[in-house]
Amino acid sequence: MLARLGLEFQCAAPDSDETPLPGEPPQELVVRLAGLKVAAVVQGHPDALIIGSDQVATLDGEILGKPDSHARTAQQRASGRRVTFHTGLCLLNGRTRETQCCCEPFHVHFRALSRAAIDDYLRREQPYNCAGSFKSVGLGICLFRRLEGDGPNALIGQPLIRLADMLANAGVEVLQECH
Repeated sequence: MLARLGLEFQCAAPDSDETPLPGEPPQELVVRLAGLKVAAVVQGHPDALIIGSDQVATLDGEILGKPDSHARTAQQRASGRRVTFHTGLCLLNGRTRETQCCCEPFHVHFRALSRAAIDDYLRREQPYNCAGSFKSVGLGICLFRRLEGDGPNALIGQPLIRLADMLANAGVEVLQECH
């Protein structure tokens, strides 16, 4: 998704403990985890802008997690309901140590789905390692009745509208003024 902004970047996958703290709300969890990721990466790239993100899906305030199996995914009971995706985003300026962090919510209203439709989707897409157990860039889009949020990229884990604002605050204008 960063390539869409036309910026040069490198990817890193820091090893972070993603266990929620006792009583930690999902919004605080994803911001904390995004912050841990940028803190881990900046050590090897002290002069860079570091972007970290993390996402969880919630149903009635409960984190759904990544089910890792067909049986556990089929039990998630999102059919006909609203699931909220919380994406934590942090931008750390390695030179100044200035950090900008936020939680960007995105709501997905699921269609009422039959057990057969759910099983067919799971068999064909196998989204067992995804927050909320679907891939909106594939067949998952057929599961939805309505999407609600400040940008569709937030649903797939990188709220580019908010990131563009953060980059501008850090002195990086994605679009340049013409003179």
